[in-house]
Amino acid sequence: MKAGIQAGDVIATVDDKIVADARDLARKIGGIAPGTTVKLGIIRNGAEKTVSLTLGELPNQREARADAKQQPEHKSSNEPRLGLSLTPGGSEPGVVVAEVDPSGPAADFGFKAGDVILEVGGQTVATPAEVGKALGKARDDGKRSVLMRVKSEQGTRFVAIPLSRA
Repeated sequence: MKAGIQAGDVIATVDDKIVADARDLARKIGGIAPGTTVKLGIIRNGAEKTVSLTLGELPNQREARADAKQQPEHKSSNEPRLGLSLTPGGSEPGVVVAEVDPSGPAADFGFKAGDVILEVGGQTVATPAEVGKALGKARDDGKRSVLMRVKSEQGTRFVAIPLSRA
């Protein structure tokens, strides 16, 4: 955020080396020591831009997993099609994934218990009902997929969920 990177930006290069996918980005960044300044090539709204930033260390994100264990009684049955049981995030922003059906679509996209869904279709969410409403709105708007911003132990990532599977 300090470097000017915004939600929805696509990181295309790290120090002029092309990034193939999210794993490649993680490998490239993970191989650079904290405190090092890197140059990122990003794509925002179709336009290319370069930003420089100094790498920090990943924060400890255990709070997401703790919230899931503290509030299982609030599970939502609103999203059985994704294979997720959701709980409100409480004092933390977002909606906590309490359980993931291993045979459901969400498991195929890497969702795990303790993950926190922060946004669905660009809308911040605070309750399981808001997740369902945002998915329904995307489907009603004729969209074929919806982008979710998800915080996990590995960091924050975007996940595109095809609505045909939701």
